[in-house]
Amino acid sequence: MSTFDPALTPLEWSELDDRAVKSIKALAADAVEKVGNGHPGTAISLAPAAYLLFQKTMRHDPADEHWVGRDRFVLSAGHSSLTIYLQLFLAGYGLEMEDIAALRTWGSKTPGHPEYKHTAGVEITTGPLGQGLASAVGMAFAARRERGLLDPETPAGESPFDHHVYVIASDGDLEEGVTSEASSLAGHQQLGNLVVIWDDNKISIEDDTDIAFSEDVLKRYEAYGWHTQRVDWTEGGTGYGEDVDALAAALDAAKAETGKPSIIALRTIIGWPSPTKQNTGGIHGSAMGADEIKGLKEILGLDPEKSFHIDDEVLAYTRDVAGRQSAQREAWEQAFSAWSSANPERAALLERLSKRQLPEGWEAELPVFEASEKGTATRAASGKVLTALKDVLPELWGGSADLAGSNNTTMDGEPSFVPAEHATKKFPGHEFGRTLHFGIREHAMGSILNGIVLHGLTRPYGGTFLQFSDYMRAAVRLAALMEIPSTFVWTHDSIGLGEDGPTHQPVEHLAALRAIPGLDIVRPADANETAWAWRGILENTDNPAGLILTRQNVPTFPRGTDGFAGAEGTLKGAYTLLDTEGTPDVILIGTGSEVQLAVEAREALAAEGVAARVVSMPSREWFDKQDDEYRESVLPAAVKARVSVEAGVRQGWREIVGDAGRSVSLEHYGASADYKKLYQEFGITAEAVAAAARESIAAAGSAAPGAAPAPQTGGTGDQL
Repeated sequence: MSTFDPALTPLEWSELDDRAVKSIKALAADAVEKVGNGHPGTAISLAPAAYLLFQKTMRHDPADEHWVGRDRFVLSAGHSSLTIYLQLFLAGYGLEMEDIAALRTWGSKTPGHPEYKHTAGVEITTGPLGQGLASAVGMAFAARRERGLLDPETPAGESPFDHHVYVIASDGDLEEGVTSEASSLAGHQQLGNLVVIWDDNKISIEDDTDIAFSEDVLKRYEAYGWHTQRVDWTEGGTGYGEDVDALAAALDAAKAETGKPSIIALRTIIGWPSPTKQNTGGIHGSAMGADEIKGLKEILGLDPEKSFHIDDEVLAYTRDVAGRQSAQREAWEQAFSAWSSANPERAALLERLSKRQLPEGWEAELPVFEASEKGTATRAASGKVLTALKDVLPELWGGSADLAGSNNTTMDGEPSFVPAEHATKKFPGHEFGRTLHFGIREHAMGSILNGIVLHGLTRPYGGTFLQFSDYMRAAVRLAALMEIPSTFVWTHDSIGLGEDGPTHQPVEHLAALRAIPGLDIVRPADANETAWAWRGILENTDNPAGLILTRQNVPTFPRGTDGFAGAEGTLKGAYTLLDTEGTPDVILIGTGSEVQLAVEAREALAAEGVAARVVSMPSREWFDKQDDEYRESVLPAAVKARVSVEAGVRQGWREIVGDAGRSVSLEHYGASADYKKLYQEFGITAEAVAAAARESIAAAGSAAPGAAPAPQTGGTGDQL
């Protein structure tokens, strides 16, 4: 419980509240009918529950949607977008009746699923089922971590930073695997600030969920370590009554349970009280039809001839929700002011974090690595960067999906984020710790990272092997769609993984991830590029990034000597690492661990009188953002002879190397062997790069077409 929460029980529920709920039901039906498609049923039957949250339970202010003291609301059942749109309309978040009438149409504020940054009051884009609830777990993580940064000493419930994360979830949400992953972790973390209302209506698109979903959900959540309750509006199947008092009492009990996340199974009849389509799959995802809507309005006591209507006095009442919370808001403001006065340094930190600004001079803490032929793995360099930044960037935190020692995602000496009773000898920690442990839950990790970012103040990262980015793709795609700065650390980036074999060796992953619009993929060539890569990622708050790192050692180039450029060019996505005098005969373009092959090939070509420029291209996306002049300076259009080298499929490189260009790539799966053996056997070598350069030079000087595409094959690489 929080000192600043609105009073919920005894519940004050007036005739105006009843009229508001009835209006919501009618408006949901009208909106879907007008556009001809959508999901009216859940919005109709959940109208009292959503209204109870927005008008009676949650602490929020429509005039200040980013108020740091607000509760968060996540509609995980995003297909029922009207469930949130109608509450935002009633509360006064900027939606008007014409916006409700424009549901799911071009340019409207009310798209088919709620979208972050698109509609005021929407905290997250919830598209694929399960993502909302899983990301809400991340919001609950963030709330606790931020409390530890800003106000750890104040007793629970008395801090201005104590608040709740509320979720409305559907049957479909609870069927999705990502929800199971995240809910298991939420129970382990004892997230008492998370409250889920599960709309247990037993209907999905394929009608009765008994066809595929029959488990005891509350027993499952009890096993996860959740506080569970049931509210049955069907009265055990004997009738139906929208008992908002019972739901209010359950919400109060959930808030009183501070040591466990809470789930309330709310048994509803979808579409109630629609006369003939309630409790059917037909009302889940289709317009109801004029006759059904007329019948619904008649049952509700509304004028069936009126569409998109709400009484002025009802709307005036609901839009005064902030006024009805004024006493609690005043108490919060007093507590916040007292905290600010008593904690000026923390108040300054809050101001900086709220603006997502980095502290002045932070980049001076980035390590500089000495040249070394033996070098270091970029994953190891990344770990050193994180440790170097731990004191200057308190907002930076993260961990891995059970691969801390492999991903190097643990800052030296930092405690784990975990209830003290679950801390281990290897990983001591406490509830306000910094090192995240996601367990073997890659998909949930991606969603949780998104939720942490969306909560607003911190910068999280999460690591696993690049191969397992497949498990995370839905969350990564949503991060890009929302344009939020989630950071995904993917190590063991190629066949350089070695003996673990083709099941763990990514081949097509770089191309597949680069295909996600708005996702920056950064694959540094050495330790110093890794440091600059982290700088570029942290200085950007506009979109997510995937940092792609090696398992094996790679040389640390002698920056500023022997013709090698400094690593600051990393920020531009591509730069000339080694140049020639005058116009080069060929340009060798590499990423990550293969840049060293381009460097070696350049030496071999020079012995033959061939002048080769070496370009390191850690990020195609960052390079694409540069102006034409810079891009031309690195890859002059007049030089048609080009070679790319990357230990993955060549897909996407044709647009860089052109028709006369050649790509040294891998068009099949790997095998289990030492990484040096694999590179040699699969022809990803300096010799292969030099041979490709000669071929490209010949093609550039003639009318010969580009190289034929290499056929892709399945199976294990050593069995081809």
